[in-house]
Amino acid sequence: DRDRSTLWIVNADGTDLRPLLGESRDAASPRWSPDGARLLYVARDEDASEIFVRWMDTGQEAKLTHVSESPGAIAWSPDGRWLAFVMFVPEEAPSFVKMPPKPDGADWGPPFKFIDRVQYRGDGSGYLRGGYRHIFVLPAEGGTPRQLTAGSFDDGAPRWTPDGKALLFSANRHDDAEYDPANDEVYEVDVATGAIKALTSRHGPDEEARVSPDGRLIAYTGYDDRYQGYQVSRLYVMNRDGSGSRVVSGSFDRDVGDIVWSADGKGLFFQYDDGGDTKIGLVSLTGSVQPLTGGVGGLDVGRPYSGGQYSVASNGRFTFTQAASDHPADVAVGGAGQPVRRLTRLNDDLFGHKQLGAVQTIHYRSSFDQKPIEGWLVTPPGFDSTKHYPLVLEIHGGPYANYGERFTAEIQLYAAAGNLVLYTNPRGSTGYGEAFGNAIHLDYPDHDYDDLMSGVNAVIARGFVDTTNLFVTGGSGGGVLTAWIVGHTNRFHAAVVQKPVINWYSFVLTSDATAFFYKYWFPGLPWEHLNDYMERSPITYVGNVTTPTMLMTGEVDYRTPSGEAEQFYAALKLHHVPAAMVRVPDASHDISAKPSNLIAKVAYILGWFEKYRSGATP
Repeated sequence: DRDRSTLWIVNADGTDLRPLLGESRDAASPRWSPDGARLLYVARDEDASEIFVRWMDTGQEAKLTHVSESPGAIAWSPDGRWLAFVMFVPEEAPSFVKMPPKPDGADWGPPFKFIDRVQYRGDGSGYLRGGYRHIFVLPAEGGTPRQLTAGSFDDGAPRWTPDGKALLFSANRHDDAEYDPANDEVYEVDVATGAIKALTSRHGPDEEARVSPDGRLIAYTGYDDRYQGYQVSRLYVMNRDGSGSRVVSGSFDRDVGDIVWSADGKGLFFQYDDGGDTKIGLVSLTGSVQPLTGGVGGLDVGRPYSGGQYSVASNGRFTFTQAASDHPADVAVGGAGQPVRRLTRLNDDLFGHKQLGAVQTIHYRSSFDQKPIEGWLVTPPGFDSTKHYPLVLEIHGGPYANYGERFTAEIQLYAAAGNLVLYTNPRGSTGYGEAFGNAIHLDYPDHDYDDLMSGVNAVIARGFVDTTNLFVTGGSGGGVLTAWIVGHTNRFHAAVVQKPVINWYSFVLTSDATAFFYKYWFPGLPWEHLNDYMERSPITYVGNVTTPTMLMTGEVDYRTPSGEAEQFYAALKLHHVPAAMVRVPDASHDISAKPSNLIAKVAYILGWFEKYRSGATP
């Protein structure tokens, strides 16, 4: 009842698909050696993760590390003689408390947790241990890793320079890093001496540093931080020594990420969201953008979020995870001016005999300001437009994220139960430019509510919706909006609020990113802006709620702590509104991380909707 991973290989023409490793290894992060003769990867060895190498001609393998912490972000040196990687280094601060010795045989229980950091816990990680992530190097034949960086900072993924003499990485190494979390710089560390030099200095995140093939330029992504909720990440190029920085993608109003230099050094491949579609593009050093393909993604099986991965060969061909509404991610290849070819069909055995809900793109205008909104309507299998069906509005989280025409197990299960399902990208969603994404800055939730209701109205106008059975659900940011909706309308017959924020004041002070949210999502600290916090908190409008509402929360969710859902549940009960709460044991913010949790989550949601469906048997 967990995710498992292994490594497979397939020829670029789609032939000879086969596994490289057994399923029990949980292998990930494969990295070809520069000459293509060896493959690095990280895999579980007993109870620890280690770095392994595989010789592709013989299939022989060797374990290169024997470390106590999990290595990650591994990278080959250009000559194939060295590896670089990141690993956590524990660091216990000396205690000022002197305990008396325990009597013989005494059990005093676990020690107290002493906390003095701004961020002291992380969602999915629990209460954080003392220590930081640092960069190591290791000979390619194995041995003892040598630590290159140190200090009270978390260092990012290393990238070798073409001469193999230095590594570039991004990190927030400022003295106030805890209080200013989005201020990474690009650094260079000398492999021989460990000397570190900052190559950027502007306020804002500078990330993904990549040296050009000829070693003269460094490309990186980031933005000048204006403390907005959403800011487009742009592509920059500077000289190798950090001088002469200039923006390349200034006229391109989309986030630039996952950058890769072309072999000729004249441009960079990159990944970006354009509306509800994730694409690969090629941008020249003068800023001209050439779209190469869309349909990238499919890595979130539960809901239709953006994402995906790609890589580029030296001849300019690329391979990527291909998304579609009728299957999870498969592998595809393409190239500039070449058709895309799907190489794998890994789930045909599951989907070949099933009829899925049909997905169609819809466009409509918001009733608030006529802003154009994109959405998707999923019709149940066997759909007949002359009949009437219940409608489920499903709202994405973030809120700075996007949905698209990608496979989604949860929404397909809602449709398979006989429901129409509407999911949309209201204002605040990414992929539509900075103005659209930032339209909710210091105004969330508010007019995104109008965008969602306008979408519901647009689907009802088609004539096949059973308006006596409207339902709404969403998680995280979608949970916020679901709670907001039931406080502002009684048109829905049941609601499920998943892992929400209910009270922004308490959320900002208990979330795992407290130093971020108050600064970027609000005008300041909660006790200095009480009215702003409470006007945007669903708890303020709980007295208006009449909709039967179920709350769902992970018991170890440190992003939107379970106390948020508990506040709304208690208030609904005191208000005598039909309410229930589902607590998911041992679950973080990703409450459906386990396959069984995803199944149970959908079952509870559908069960709640059925319980309050008009005409249902009590």
